Amino acid sequence: MSSSNGVAPTNGTRPAKAHKPSKAGPAATWADDRLGLASMAKKNLRKVFPDHWSFMLGEIALWSFVVLLLTGVFLTLWFRPSMVEVVYDGSYDQLRGIHMSEAYASSLNISFDVRAGLLMRQMHHWAAMVFVASMMIHLLRVFFTGAFRKPRELNWVIGSLLLLLGTLEGFTGYSLPDDLLSGTGIRAADGFMKSMPVVGTYMSFFLFGGEFPGDSIIPRLYTVHVLLIPGLLLALIAAHMLLLVYHKHTQWPGPGRTEQNVVGFPMLPVYAAKAGGFFFVVFGTLALMGGLMSINPVWRFGPYNPAEVTAGSQPDWYMGWPDGALRIMPGLETHIWGVTLSWNVFLPIIVLPGLMFTILMMLPFIEAWITGDKREHHLLQRPRNAPTRTALMVALMTFYGLMWAAGGNDIIALKMRLSINQITYFMRAAVFVGPVIAFLITRRWCISLQRHDKEVLLHGYESGVIMRDAQGGYSEKHLPLPLDRAYTLTARDRDEVFVPETAVDGNGVPSPSNRKDRLRAKLSAYWYGSNIQKPTLAELEESHHHTEIDVAHEAPLEGHAADGHQFDGRHDVSGEELSTKH
Repeated sequence: MSSSNGVAPTNGTRPAKAHKPSKAGPAATWADDRLGLASMAKKNLRKVFPDHWSFMLGEIALWSFVVLLLTGVFLTLWFRPSMVEVVYDGSYDQLRGIHMSEAYASSLNISFDVRAGLLMRQMHHWAAMVFVASMMIHLLRVFFTGAFRKPRELNWVIGSLLLLLGTLEGFTGYSLPDDLLSGTGIRAADGFMKSMPVVGTYMSFFLFGGEFPGDSIIPRLYTVHVLLIPGLLLALIAAHMLLLVYHKHTQWPGPGRTEQNVVGFPMLPVYAAKAGGFFFVVFGTLALMGGLMSINPVWRFGPYNPAEVTAGSQPDWYMGWPDGALRIMPGLETHIWGVTLSWNVFLPIIVLPGLMFTILMMLPFIEAWITGDKREHHLLQRPRNAPTRTALMVALMTFYGLMWAAGGNDIIALKMRLSINQITYFMRAAVFVGPVIAFLITRRWCISLQRHDKEVLLHGYESGVIMRDAQGGYSEKHLPLPLDRAYTLTARDRDEVFVPETAVDGNGVPSPSNRKDRLRAKLSAYWYGSNIQKPTLAELEESHHHTEIDVAHEAPLEGHAADGHQFDGRHDVSGEELSTKH
């Protein structure tokens, strides 16, 4: 009720008052009309991402890069990228009064005189180590599971370039303090460039601003380290993430998961909360490592002197494998027209890394050509279901690991009291024999695991229950796999070996592409030839008949999977037909 004299009612309530319209609403409407932000946000913020621990490897690389940016910004405020000679008068007594570059003096100042400077330096260095390591492991996960297949070949190339740029970024970063260890690495880089025929000397003079060491290398490396390579990394990471969203994330096979859907959590609120929490986990771990684990103590090495070399100097771990190739390479040189070509440096440092990264980037296209598979793939493969591909990567890993071990041949010889010459000779043979042995063992291992999966699908798993028959014999009772487990094991396509067309056309003229097709057929036969295919429905029924298992009860083709999806009975254990109802 309201009073006639306009006085507010006395029943304890107040009349409603209109609020002033918010200024944010019209502004948001104006921006949405011109940029379409609402529709784009509605579509992408509800985008579904699958959930599996192996997918976190890429997130570790991403958050490590964020930590690199944050700590790098802090360090740039105090680091001075100058080779001007100064006399150190800071807090570290052992080097006080020593002549050194301004870059090295500022590194000491950050370590001892800037509050939290040493923590930031070590966090930055550890983040760089973790960044490269997580990218490498993430790349292996993508390859072993077949996540690089169509339509993600371009994303694989981008990931390979990120690994290459991350390695170069790390090299330029640990070269900046201008201590004796990093200076030794820069001196080696000068020799690497000069080994390049024709252009090597010109490249060295251009980079160093004259004869080594010059007075320009630190400022130029600083520009590359804080501007050029980070810009490229940011652009490639953005492209990598955009393609990830556009193509949708791959997922492991299972009931209800097909090539046309994604089963997981939406971006908001679940995935964003999990990703944000994981960032703090990575940040906290790197902070603990930076605070408790010493790395790159530049004050122990002293300022760089071109006449000195650090005993037992080793590069960061991700540069160890080309260093190992350099150490075991025989001394091959060619003298022609008064010019010396140092193949013992050019081949292991320039040619080999370039060849390795080229092969790495071409792997998806090589496999697609051999197999002839042009379909889109959004379900991941178990490594055992692609034996040749898995064995190929294990062979490359073995080659990498042996090269990496060869990079520490002097430390191995010292610690284990062995002959460095014998270690070098052994490594020269091992880098050729080891990958072949690893390839053969891994391939046979994967095929054996395929055979085991087939046996489990046909005869069930061992229950541990021992039964005695009427004749007194003993046997172990086998139980059929759960439906969801059986589906997961068989959710893969049958391998089809490429068969070339006829050698001649309709007029009897030999086909010009026949030689290439024959090579492709041989490679395809080797790629798939020994694979164990998943059992068919006929094989399953025959196995159940011989083992006296009731198919309708022990291996039901109808029913409910563990996640609540109902199958309509047209799904045989080969996984060739599947329909789901919710």
